[in-house]
Amino acid sequence: MSEALAHIVVWITGTYLGAGAAFAVVFATTGVQRIDPVARHGTWGFRMLIVPGVMLLWPLLARRWAVGSIHP
Repeated sequence: MSEALAHIVVWITGTYLGAGAAFAVVFATTGVQRIDPVARHGTWGFRMLIVPGVMLLWPLLARRWAVGSIHP
């Protein structure tokens, strides 16, 4: 039973991070400049630095991007 639960937890975590990785690529190239005016002038180094955080927080950032909110 616990082995099956471990497989489910690993699968859910992998799916969440996989979706986050796909979102992070799109967000780092186009989305970040739409929700943060200061990030419009960010370098590619900055965009690479935010990718791990975007992978973890992608549902919140996707909602902000969809709504068009620029204020935290």
